[in-house]
Amino acid sequence: MTHRTIHLFRKGLRLHDNPALLGALESSAVVYPVFALDRDFLQAGALTGGLRWRFLLQSLQDLERSLATLGSRLYVLQGRYEQVLRDRVRRWGVTQVTFDTEVEPYYAQQEDCIRALGREMGFGVRSCVAHTLYDLRRIVQANGGEPPLTYKKFLHVLALLGDPEKPARQITPEDFQKCHTPTEEGTEQDRVPSLEDLGIAVDTEPLWIGGESQGLQRLEKHMENQGWVENVAKPRTIPNSLLPSTTGLSPYFSTGCLSVRTFYHRLSNIYAQSKNHSLPPVSLQGQVLWREFFYTVASATPNFTKMASNPICLQIDWATKAEALEKWKMAKTGFPWIDAIMTQLRQEGWIHHLARHAVACFLTRGDLWISWEEGMKVFEELLLDADWSVNAGSWMWLSCSSFFQQFFHCYCPVGFGRRTDPNGDYIRRYLPVLRGFPAKYIYDPWNAPESVQKVAKCVIGVHYPKPMVNHAEASRLNIERMKQIYQQLSCYRGLGLLASVPSNPTGSGNGGMVGFSSGEGMHASHTPTGIMEAQAVSVLAYSHGESHTGMQQQGYQCSRSSLSAYTQAESQAGSSLMQQGYTHGSNVFSYTQGDSHQTQSMILQQGRGHLSSMLTTVKRPSSEDSTQGIGPKVQRQSIN
Repeated sequence: MTHRTIHLFRKGLRLHDNPALLGALESSAVVYPVFALDRDFLQAGALTGGLRWRFLLQSLQDLERSLATLGSRLYVLQGRYEQVLRDRVRRWGVTQVTFDTEVEPYYAQQEDCIRALGREMGFGVRSCVAHTLYDLRRIVQANGGEPPLTYKKFLHVLALLGDPEKPARQITPEDFQKCHTPTEEGTEQDRVPSLEDLGIAVDTEPLWIGGESQGLQRLEKHMENQGWVENVAKPRTIPNSLLPSTTGLSPYFSTGCLSVRTFYHRLSNIYAQSKNHSLPPVSLQGQVLWREFFYTVASATPNFTKMASNPICLQIDWATKAEALEKWKMAKTGFPWIDAIMTQLRQEGWIHHLARHAVACFLTRGDLWISWEEGMKVFEELLLDADWSVNAGSWMWLSCSSFFQQFFHCYCPVGFGRRTDPNGDYIRRYLPVLRGFPAKYIYDPWNAPESVQKVAKCVIGVHYPKPMVNHAEASRLNIERMKQIYQQLSCYRGLGLLASVPSNPTGSGNGGMVGFSSGEGMHASHTPTGIMEAQAVSVLAYSHGESHTGMQQQGYQCSRSSLSAYTQAESQAGSSLMQQGYTHGSNVFSYTQGDSHQTQSMILQQGRGHLSSMLTTVKRPSSEDSTQGIGPKVQRQSIN
């Protein structure tokens, strides 16, 4: 134990499962725990709003207290990290610097800089993987040098690698007795600053307290409820509950206050004792793996947070609408469900993952046709759990720019929230101006008679804005735009008709679109509630004969008719196909199994030879169905 070591905390703001710090303690005579508070570096890497700064400072204060109980201390050194390190390496006679490995480009550049500094000044550098389950380079290497771009492929690669490493052992007071920290060498300037010291104002009370202690308390609380852990399915959680219906651990994972490996293996221990438990992707362990998936792709994809020069991202001509973007950001869209979500985000720094889906769809392909990059920046600034990899990956997913192509899934800004909170309690909490509206109009107050608006003391257009768009028209136009984009891609040749959107002449918001690929095996009970109203029809391409055989294997009863029969019945599916140039000679196979009805159309003509497309017609879910699941079976989630 000869080294004099600086352990540089970056995102691993904890003492449990900290292999880099443990390695420093085991190889050194003296260890200086340091956090370099380089505001220029942190802001250049990620936009950080006041709530995130408060959470970070709370986390540092908690770490400072934890180190003090072990006989050590935390040095918070403000200034440019390179200059700070130069100064302290000289002053303290440092021979080694340790830190966690991170995947973000700005952290990778920082690591390169520290290693170069080490060569210049003669100190060694040691880093360890602890912010992810695996060394992401192993995943990429096991997949032939490329990141797996589907969750299914990703799970296959992980199966080849085996379980992730177990967490590092707990650090004890004895560790710091053998390797002490010279606590007397610091000054008051080396303490954790306050928000006031940094000139940052936050005018809301914290609902989420930062720090390892808080993260571990939340973890233990959830682990006590073993039945909930075994059976939780993320899509069934409620997006507009007044208290978080999920674990609420995501802010602690993103800052490294809580070890993802600790969480993963605690879940494994519970699952091992259960005969039946939920499985990925909807299980809690599945959510951790979604995080790992996005980290892996981000680690090996250039320009991951941008559309331009991003090899996995569709290049879409999004509109530039500064005023519309500002209305969305400041909760002034005129759609109470959307505005309540954005208000909660701004006040608390957290929103449910399905609420994130709703506002992301609204901003991008659903209503406003604004780039996902703009929404990503807002989330990056305001979300406590903002994570470089997961945030960008989620926005590409939800805008159908990458990973997810079913652009006809369009979240209704009225019906989606109403499904799980028909009384509108969530809206009343975050938009008090609308509290006086009866439940009938709380999601679409513009439809309330003037007399109702006056009684509610809220006249739409005066006290609360009118809807900034006609959702039915905007979503139908944007689905058509997305359809044309996908039809132009050579890799999607043969898709033909991609989506047919049901009309919604009332403009009440009770319209939308849903379609499922055969690989998802979706039924009515798995339909995302609020997305679909009345009948929804979609068409996807499959190889000839493949879906017909597969449907029979799944137990569907088959009958055959011609496309002309559908046309004569004025079916939307038939008329849409006729408009695309298909002929009456096409055969149609109809399958029935319970409440779901699926139609397999063997298209024989349209200049493409044999082409097999699936028309899926799903009954409107009953209230009982709605409780069974509110997300697709293979749906991207976040750990929140």
